[in-house]
Amino acid sequence: MIAKFKPTWMVDTVYNISPTQLKEHGIKAVLSDLDNTLIAWNNPNGTPELRKWMADLHQAGIPLIVVSNNSAKRVSKVVRNLNLPFVSRSLKPLSFGITTARKRLGLKKSEVVMVGDQLMTDMLAANTAGVRSILVKPLINTDKWDTQINRFFEKFVMKDLQKKYPNMKWQEDLND
Repeated sequence: MIAKFKPTWMVDTVYNISPTQLKEHGIKAVLSDLDNTLIAWNNPNGTPELRKWMADLHQAGIPLIVVSNNSAKRVSKVVRNLNLPFVSRSLKPLSFGITTARKRLGLKKSEVVMVGDQLMTDMLAANTAGVRSILVKPLINTDKWDTQINRFFEKFVMKDLQKKYPNMKWQEDLND
């Protein structure tokens, strides 16, 4: 059961994931959580690093789709500034949102990766959907109240994962 939470990779930040590395792994599209993955949950404008990373993906022909549990109203307000497509109310940890985004792109499971900052939602949803995943560290150390509950349980899940998979470690990038 613990394997359902295991990320394919653990990378410090989404900004370290290069289009070249993605292509080397056969990845043609990135699906990403929104809050504390692409943007700080309390700062919807994003950062210059995010905009550069998005431009690099775009230049490489790798689409980026936000897959969020938030409402369409909340997600659209944020991604409008970033000009990103999205799937809202994705029902993570279920696979619904990931599968919807992947099918929208017409890609195989092996051709997409889900990026997120939570084991309990993002990584479980990716594994349930049968796609590879990248766990990133949260952009900031504070969370909305509902995410704080997941973070509490996540500590125990991470401890069990590291016990079962001793080689699982944080990397600088996908090739580290």
